[in-house]
Amino acid sequence: MTAQHNYSIHDEVAFGPLEIIDTDKIVEQCKEQWYNTALCNVNDCVVRLGIVEGEFHWHKHDREDEFFFVISGRLLIDLEDRNLELHPHQGYLIPRSVLHRTRAPERTVMLAMEGSTVIPTGD
Repeated sequence: MTAQHNYSIHDEVAFGPLEIIDTDKIVEQCKEQWYNTALCNVNDCVVRLGIVEGEFHWHKHDREDEFFFVISGRLLIDLEDRNLELHPHQGYLIPRSVLHRTRAPERTVMLAMEGSTVIPTGD
């Protein structure tokens, strides 16, 4: 958890190769408002599960792209020049160095994929 924000971010990878990852179980057990956990590594990337409600701060990643995919709920993504809304089964790629923030007006479950060296709160 960061000192400035009420986020619960877990960087330690929870699952290894050949393990079943039950996201429904993780979502069911989550009581936090902004929860992000590293599920597994895929090559040089990490797949994260986010269970979120509320807003994340403005940030960017100087060296890594970031991909979001909504499982349930709605994810709003604010960019400097536009805003967009993702619904279940929609994804969006944010290129490196693009300033952005995510917001969820309701409990939202999403997957994110980014380089394993990324700092989740931004550079």
